[in-house]
Amino acid sequence: MITLRYIASVVLLGVSSLTWAQTVGIAMSKKAGNREQFAAQYLQKKLSALGYQSVVGKKGDYRIDLSLAKDTAGLKKEGFTILTKGKRILVIGNDGTGVIYACNEIADYVRQHKSLNLPREIKDAPEMVLRGSCVGIQKPYLLPGRAVYEYPYTPELFPWFYDKAQWIKYLDMLVDNRMNSLYLWNGHPFASLVKLKDYPFAVEVDDATFKKNEEMFSFLTHEADKRGIFVIQMFYNILLSKPFAEHYGLKTQDRHRPITPLISDYTRKSIAAFIEKYPNVGLLACLGEAMDTYEDDVEWFTKTIIPGVKDGLKALGRTDEPPLLLRAHDTDCKMVMDAALPLYRNLYTMHKYNGESLTTYEPRGPWAKIHTDLASLGSTHIENVHVLANLEPFRWSSPDFVQKATQAMHNVHHANALHIYPQASYWDWPYSADKLADGKRENQLDRDWMWYQTWGRYAWNCHRNRQDEIVYWDGILDTKYGANTGDGIRKAYEESGEIAPKLLRRFGITEGNRQTLLLGMKMAQLVNPYKYTIYPGFYESCGPEGEKLIEYVEKEWKHEAHNGELPLDIIEQAMAHGDKAVAAIDAVAGQVTSDKDEFKRIQNDMLCYQAFAYAFGWKVKAALHVLNYKWGKDIKELDAALPLMEKSLDYYRRLVNLTKDSYLYANSMQTSMRRIPIGGDDGKYKHWEEMLPVYEKEIVDFKKNIAMLKAKEAGTYTEKEEVIRSLKPAKVTLPKDVKTVTLKKGVRLFSDLDSVVTDYAPELDGLKAYVFSTNQQRQEAVKLDFTCDKNVTLLVGYFRDDQIKYAQAPKLEIDATANEYGQAEPAYTSAIRIDGMPQVNVHPYSFKPGHHTLLLPKGIILVLGYTSDKIKPREVGLSGADKAIDWLFY
Repeated sequence: MITLRYIASVVLLGVSSLTWAQTVGIAMSKKAGNREQFAAQYLQKKLSALGYQSVVGKKGDYRIDLSLAKDTAGLKKEGFTILTKGKRILVIGNDGTGVIYACNEIADYVRQHKSLNLPREIKDAPEMVLRGSCVGIQKPYLLPGRAVYEYPYTPELFPWFYDKAQWIKYLDMLVDNRMNSLYLWNGHPFASLVKLKDYPFAVEVDDATFKKNEEMFSFLTHEADKRGIFVIQMFYNILLSKPFAEHYGLKTQDRHRPITPLISDYTRKSIAAFIEKYPNVGLLACLGEAMDTYEDDVEWFTKTIIPGVKDGLKALGRTDEPPLLLRAHDTDCKMVMDAALPLYRNLYTMHKYNGESLTTYEPRGPWAKIHTDLASLGSTHIENVHVLANLEPFRWSSPDFVQKATQAMHNVHHANALHIYPQASYWDWPYSADKLADGKRENQLDRDWMWYQTWGRYAWNCHRNRQDEIVYWDGILDTKYGANTGDGIRKAYEESGEIAPKLLRRFGITEGNRQTLLLGMKMAQLVNPYKYTIYPGFYESCGPEGEKLIEYVEKEWKHEAHNGELPLDIIEQAMAHGDKAVAAIDAVAGQVTSDKDEFKRIQNDMLCYQAFAYAFGWKVKAALHVLNYKWGKDIKELDAALPLMEKSLDYYRRLVNLTKDSYLYANSMQTSMRRIPIGGDDGKYKHWEEMLPVYEKEIVDFKKNIAMLKAKEAGTYTEKEEVIRSLKPAKVTLPKDVKTVTLKKGVRLFSDLDSVVTDYAPELDGLKAYVFSTNQQRQEAVKLDFTCDKNVTLLVGYFRDDQIKYAQAPKLEIDATANEYGQAEPAYTSAIRIDGMPQVNVHPYSFKPGHHTLLLPKGIILVLGYTSDKIKPREVGLSGADKAIDWLFY
């Protein structure tokens, strides 16, 4: 090797036979690239942290030569070989990144063994080709006048984005964990990063900020590149810049609008300008959420996004193809890929591992098939560990769970890449939810170091021996917190790590942001989950086979055999996990010698998990008795439920006390998109203390309703017949060509069908309903124009059928704007019967005075009229199904 320079270090090795300092020289070729140079600096820094002192300019007792493989045929990218003979260590990287990871291996070996006497040969390479994490350029709240995901890159909104030292720290963390990709998530980043000749008014930031953004992107991509890290900018479709939208009188995002030449041209030119300006940055496209149909997704990807990338490459005179990643979220990704692969080859696919939570290392069902179908296309398929809505905000780092989950990604989903979200507080980056005594904020990167390390370690190699891994993690934690603490801390993490996954997969309404599990669930949601719209595919995909509580009770009453994972078993397991986690962490508390404050926070989190498991468990046991009452109508079952609810509440109060001084919030998405256990409108109900009155009121209402039932049984209750009044039609101005009909039995709401209304909720009587053509509804989205001089609620009926011909009801899991008008939950369920058609749920859309244009989804749908009256939601019950019993808690 021709040596250009030496970086020498003096090492103070903890070896008994050595009484003098030894030096280590690091040599590189004269032609060393930027990654090899970084590798040498990285290794020197790591050795210094282990007790080495640098001595520059002379050879050492040990010599480490860094080089690249001369013949790379058959070698895996980013792999390396380390050959040791005596005190000479030869590093041969399969590429520059492989040299970096070899230096990481050397540093890790010295940390564990306190010696540079490496084995004669170490040869390694990553299993997953992409391994990375994301930073959300998002906020917990919506900006005034803007919708979800719409956050310009500005110092006022994201001061941390312009902090170069913090970025270096983050990039070095990725290197430490052998991660090679960094994802930046934002709705429409282009208007903060490029200027367009044809649309100069589209830029969302001032000139000074624009220059800062240019500088930061150049800095970030340069620093990432020398570390072997690929920067990928994510964006949603179709989103427009706010000034562009206002200039043309458009909405920034509207799921149901058609693709137009104007918005296609603007987006195509934005992408082209981005590729031209930032040629080393990849793109991650999310076609879902702001686009209506799968056919639109195909058209947009193949006729707008890919042409935009090609335009940018043509302007640069490039013939290569930078990576373009496609999310499977809310689209038929295979359909899009089949159309796109003939046009562009360097495509990747990405899909959520367990949806927007972490629930299992035994994935299955229809969501698993999406993964295997995409993996079979031949391009690299990426697993996205997304949002972690069920883990917020407590610490979660279970090596055992992560290793098994990564194995499932390979063996079940056939994926070969990983993209992880922060463990908690994604929307509040760079801070965690922890409430510190000094009023300062704790950084996620510091708090959740182990989260990144576990995923990085097993993305590199998930087939490590379990017993060896126990020794490894115990040693890591011993080093951080004090000798002999690691075993207890690891056990606490692994025990507590099962609680939220098990409870959500067996009792949850959804795996998504719509539910914050660790705030709990209402009794009504446990005894009547279907009312809250269980997300399709969730129970079939995000855990082992098993039964919902409502199914379990029905089988008990029908004397049917049970199958798989059972609700009562799971709550007993969750309680036991909580007890074991607390016992394990308490057992080592007296031996902690370093980072004591953080250890106390971990210890408190274990107590929080235990209290939550018990609060949730006793509530489930109470719900079991309530469901027994539904079947047997024995009031004694309700009497049995009451003390269990009170016991649950006692544990919840314990949870409130554990969190009121330790956490600022539970969920970092503090908007109306979160609906379970209760709506998060205006940032409310984000803390356990706020939720406590909700659960206390449940018990008060439950007692009142039990007393009412007992009085009825004794004949001492005088029941007042509830008078249900019709909603008064609101005065609105409609276009002249709109056809309406007064809602009553026998009317036709579709001009091309003979089906007539046979029954409906009394509230709807006399409303002015629209008359549509079903054929036209299936061809294009329903567009409503109207003017009102006071607040009105529009009532829209969605058929309860998943056939493609029917419009799909709002789903926050796939449409972040699905509660923009307060329409996420139905006001009236089973509210209309139309001859020969499915049941209908009626959703409310609220509007303020003024002129409005609303696009509804493509497909058969009912528009039932406008009212200004107050709406009281209820189950109308026209479906003929068993009467729900969630009324007991209201």
